[in-house]
Amino acid sequence: MTDVADVSSSAAQILDATQDGDARLLAELRADPTVEFVDSWPNQSASLNRLRPPLDSEILAEAPRFAYYPWRRAVVKILGPRSFRRLRLDRNRNLITSEEQDRLSHLVVGVVGLSAGHVIAHTLAMQGLCGEMRLADFDELELSNLNRVPASLFDLGVNKTVVAARRIAELDPYLAVRTAQEGVTADNLEHFLDGLDVVVEECDSLDLKVRIRQAAKAHRLPVLMATSDRGLVDVERFDLEPDRPVFHGLLGDVDPDMLTGLSSHDKVPYVLRLIEVSGLSARAAASLLEVGHAVATWPQVAGDVTLGAGPIAEAVRRIGLGEPLSSGRVRLDAAAALDGLGKALPPPENAERETHSAASISVHDGDLLTSILTAASRAPSGGNVQPWTMHAADDAVTIRLDPERTSTIDVGMRGSAVAVGAAAYNSRVAAAARGFQSEVDFTTTAPEAPLVARIRLTEGAAETPAVSYDAMLRRETNRVRGTGTPLPPHVVDQLAESARREGAQLRVVVSRAEIDEIADVFASADRIRYLTSRLHEEMVSELRWPGDADPDTGIDVTSLELGARGDLALEIVRRPDVMAELSEWDAGAILGDDTAAGLKASSAVAVVSVQGRDLADYARGGSAVEATWITAQELGLAVQPISPPFIYATNDEELQDVSPKHAKELAALQARFRRVVDGDGDPDESLILVLRLSIAGPATVRSRRRSIDFDGAPLP
Repeated sequence: MTDVADVSSSAAQILDATQDGDARLLAELRADPTVEFVDSWPNQSASLNRLRPPLDSEILAEAPRFAYYPWRRAVVKILGPRSFRRLRLDRNRNLITSEEQDRLSHLVVGVVGLSAGHVIAHTLAMQGLCGEMRLADFDELELSNLNRVPASLFDLGVNKTVVAARRIAELDPYLAVRTAQEGVTADNLEHFLDGLDVVVEECDSLDLKVRIRQAAKAHRLPVLMATSDRGLVDVERFDLEPDRPVFHGLLGDVDPDMLTGLSSHDKVPYVLRLIEVSGLSARAAASLLEVGHAVATWPQVAGDVTLGAGPIAEAVRRIGLGEPLSSGRVRLDAAAALDGLGKALPPPENAERETHSAASISVHDGDLLTSILTAASRAPSGGNVQPWTMHAADDAVTIRLDPERTSTIDVGMRGSAVAVGAAAYNSRVAAAARGFQSEVDFTTTAPEAPLVARIRLTEGAAETPAVSYDAMLRRETNRVRGTGTPLPPHVVDQLAESARREGAQLRVVVSRAEIDEIADVFASADRIRYLTSRLHEEMVSELRWPGDADPDTGIDVTSLELGARGDLALEIVRRPDVMAELSEWDAGAILGDDTAAGLKASSAVAVVSVQGRDLADYARGGSAVEATWITAQELGLAVQPISPPFIYATNDEELQDVSPKHAKELAALQARFRRVVDGDGDPDESLILVLRLSIAGPATVRSRRRSIDFDGAPLP
């Protein structure tokens, strides 16, 4: 007799009481007090006789069978195979006709991955869409799977293919189901695919996903996949298009060996390419950032998984019946549909960006004032907002702080004042290069602007060294990851002297432990920037993608030096709905990782500060920043300015304005940073800017500037 305790058994044993061997086994089972007999045949037979149109006598006379389920220690009396199938699938008619149902009974479907694949396999069986099914998964069912796998506590520790096969057998014991409990591997993939008509791929392994498609392509088998979040359905008709690239070319010509053994975190950039970042729900996108941090793996819920089974079943039906079904991807988004109740759905965002020609900056060497204004306009500013207006007339250049170009992080317009000071310094360098002296006056009492820098020009030898002119024009932000090579002492001294000459103090942090501490502080501060809605909105508004309407301000995303993986992640972190979810969860530790990694790979961290709190003091500090930056560039260093959200806040009230929810945390981070860079610190000293200094390759792209318009005549 079959061992009823066989935990690996996954198929019902069909017994015919008219056959001697089966009759003896039935007698043994009846004699076993632990085996339950269930007789539902009379009800089934009565239902069969009520079908319309009436069935022919041959089917009605078909002898019953007994289905023995070892794992249940139970035997169920059922209709014979033809009558069972006719009655069980009767309610499909005529969404699926009887003739179509017969054609579908010859289909052989393979399902790889029996977490999300469990519901799909069961749905295919329920709908009668195949005559044979092959299930592959090496994993055992765990309690954490029961949020989406319709199994029970009694199934824990059982191979997932066995769990699914048993459930299908209890639905239809006549359906042939084969299990590959070792999963699909490079060794058995060809054998698994041999004889299939359709492949449904729902596994977690990226390399296996690619291998399955490559092999299915060779066998000319269609591959179907459902991704649970927002109902993404993927169809690849390799049976009709054997030359089409796997995954629609989204992964390029990827080598599956390269993907083998990747952690959940390392899978993220590849997953992002496959699932279309812009289409992710906010919570899914936010959770993706938390993989390896606050969550172990990609989350899925039962409703989404169940929804995905429907379109896969429809695709299998179409393939089996030869109905039209193209390769491609589509979203069947239940959440979006429900959001649209009572209102018109918004039009889809246009993925194509209009291309605008870039305005160019021209330098007329014969025009002194234009040359000076051009140099001034090359000054750095937070978010490259260029918070100034410029005017040239007679013997002076005037740079006014534009209060319309401020932001939340620019507390008291102090960051804007730093930018005006840097522009004033560039003006002096340009004037000196043309043989003119310059005198700068910073005024904070003028009625037309919070801060005005007036640069007066006179003929004569200039104090500012003209040799820095070319370096000033070449000055750029370089976010390329550094090598961590220490700076020689003489380089540190030269940088400090550049700041000192402009009346500022420069502290250069070279200790690896202190750099790591600053990296941790700034990473935490960056997380707050992302999770504070106003800061996040302003930060994203500064980014410029190719073809954006205003490329001459803001930060070109290419200059972020994120690489392909980072560019994909940026598509997630730019979304306010995703950040809102992370904020609600108090999550998002990963949000500061790029800042931390850049700092930890730097050679030094330079901190510019000045005495005083007046905007003129910050402008003076801005001149020192620019002088230090140009010197660093002359010395071959890569420089990246970093402005944590707390940099221009001087008290708790201002920190509260920056981020009400995270003000206390910002205060603690500010204090930690101060302790690293200046110990107890000077209460009258103001932070101007932090510069990350590195030995690194060249920047990919330079930031742009607005065109220069000014009134007045050039000097004679």
